[in-house]
Amino acid sequence: MRFIADITWWWLIPIGAIAFALTYVFYQKKGWLNEISSSIRKLLFILRFLSLTLIGLLLLGLMIESTKLRKEKPVFITLVDNSSSLKNFSDSSQVLEQIKKFHSELKEKYPDKFEFVSYAVGGSFRQTNDFDLKDSKSKLDQGFEQVYNRYYNRNIGGITFISDGNFNDGESPIYPAQKIAMTPIFTLGVGDTTAKKDQLISDVTHNEIAFLKNKFPVEIDVEALKVGRVSSKVSIFHKDKLVASQVIHYESGEFDHKHLNFELEANEIGFQHYTVEVLPLTGEYTVKNNYRSFYIEVLDARNKILILSGAPHPDLSALKSVLEKDENVEVEIQLMEKWQPNLQKVDLIIWHEPGVNFNASKFDFIRNSGLPIWYFIGPNTPNSMVQKLDLGFSFPNSRQTDEVQAKLNAGFESFQISDELKQAFNYFPAVKVPYGETKLNAQNKVLLSQRLGGFAKNDPILFVGEKGSFKYGVFFGEGIWKWKINEYSRTNASESFEELIQKVSQFLVVKQNSSALRIAMPSRFQKGTEIRIKASFYNESLEAITTPKVMFELTDESGKKSNYQFAEKLNGYQLPLGILAPGKFSWIAKTEFGGKKYAKSGVFIVEDIDIESIETRANHTLLKQLSTNSNGTFYPLKSYKKLIEDLAQREDIVDVTYQEKTNADLLDYVLVLLLISFLLSLEWFLRRRFGGY
Repeated sequence: MRFIADITWWWLIPIGAIAFALTYVFYQKKGWLNEISSSIRKLLFILRFLSLTLIGLLLLGLMIESTKLRKEKPVFITLVDNSSSLKNFSDSSQVLEQIKKFHSELKEKYPDKFEFVSYAVGGSFRQTNDFDLKDSKSKLDQGFEQVYNRYYNRNIGGITFISDGNFNDGESPIYPAQKIAMTPIFTLGVGDTTAKKDQLISDVTHNEIAFLKNKFPVEIDVEALKVGRVSSKVSIFHKDKLVASQVIHYESGEFDHKHLNFELEANEIGFQHYTVEVLPLTGEYTVKNNYRSFYIEVLDARNKILILSGAPHPDLSALKSVLEKDENVEVEIQLMEKWQPNLQKVDLIIWHEPGVNFNASKFDFIRNSGLPIWYFIGPNTPNSMVQKLDLGFSFPNSRQTDEVQAKLNAGFESFQISDELKQAFNYFPAVKVPYGETKLNAQNKVLLSQRLGGFAKNDPILFVGEKGSFKYGVFFGEGIWKWKINEYSRTNASESFEELIQKVSQFLVVKQNSSALRIAMPSRFQKGTEIRIKASFYNESLEAITTPKVMFELTDESGKKSNYQFAEKLNGYQLPLGILAPGKFSWIAKTEFGGKKYAKSGVFIVEDIDIESIETRANHTLLKQLSTNSNGTFYPLKSYKKLIEDLAQREDIVDVTYQEKTNADLLDYVLVLLLISFLLSLEWFLRRRFGGY
């Protein structure tokens, strides 16, 4: 214990002097002091002096630093791999029983030596004493990462890691375990490391999405152990119908790996379920890993584009020839005077020279449709007509025209274009534009501006914009067909021109999410994953609110319906569905607000991929490396008693004594206040006793 002052200790001298002076002045001319003995006078003087001095010390800000020792027992952590792969071995029926016995016997052997704690790791990390070996994946690295984070600067005596050593998610547990380098890791190995006769599908690679009537690739990896030099067959089924197969021949017979490529055709819209099978061989250790399932979402991506024009023009055929190259695009050309207003199934309108043969009723019909429009505005469309289009764009009314080339705007970010297209702009010939300075509002984003030789202007040639949920594009000029001819004459192809038309079209066709009710969820989940769905609702001012109740109806493949209600969370909603069985599920979310009904629907799938059944051989090499790197020891799980006994011989697992220092203000000590009160009270009592007032 020692005293600490906020200011220098030299202040004790003036404090003592002031206390002495005040005491001397107080008792200097007291007549009644002459009537009492000198010892009482001295006592009164000392009591007053000590009281004032102690009060001065309190004002000095004295603190008392004290030190105490705290002893911490070592924490002994048991980390159990709770994944279902621990049940792939012949001794799997005894694994859970042996883990429980290890826990109980360890606590009985060292009831006072350790602080015991146990965790499960696999699909997730959690503290528990109850293990079931049902996790659908082995993410072992998070176990050591979490131990490091939770017990940083704690006295960890040791870690017992019970596992088969196989992991299929995350990185190797060796790397995060190195952060706990001073802690011995004792590993208890589960399973058999002996290779068994077995075939397995180790991986299936495929696109998540395919388009109707298009072909999509599927790559399959097959491994075989100790099967001999035999043949087998890999087959793919769709709705129990064989759609593709290949025969494979194993050359080594000890360990073989085969990589197979398939190409399947998407013939039905929606989530399509496929099953891969490796024909079982006689004497295989297990056939569970001979089967894998996967889903492909097939979309009908065909878009319809309507090209409207006031009069025939070479630009139209140039546009149509490019757009028709995509088999998922249907293109229709109509002259405005002959077109009967019908926009059913139309996704994009290209309107060439809207000022030619303009029809007000047809114009209103087009604008009220809300469809994206790509305008081609040349010298035949006056500025007065452009103002009706309300594009934040204007130019002088003039019969004069100018011929300008295109210059790329480097700051354009709405979509990406290739380096080849960027170079092509330098060669594209001039297009004809109305003469004069153009003006653009900030809502427009310019891709191409005008160029006269080496002189760049700010006036646009090609720009895009958005007004609310309405998207539009504008090509300001006439003669884009020359660009296609120019590129073909230079390169014998028109790939850059085609890229430009397709990129702008795709940008305009992509629909913004303008719905008030929005649901956020993936379209596929892995087996054993806890499913959570998020939702949000926006009022007319696009403010997220949680006033309406949002209901959710879920239907599984058998037609069974389940109804839920979203819970409010911050400015949105959340719905935990838990863990669902593998299969395809359809859903509908509904709500009502302001007298209007809103609904969203969709489909998601839970993939039946049992990655835990793939491995039939334990990886004790990894467990031994974990122990070696940390000065621990590896034991087979059945030898857990040997581990318990050996712990008694470890001299590095001991209690740790910590020195803790605490600082307290002298004013916080009640005894000091009591002492001052006692001194003042005693002085007052003696003065009263001997006649002083």
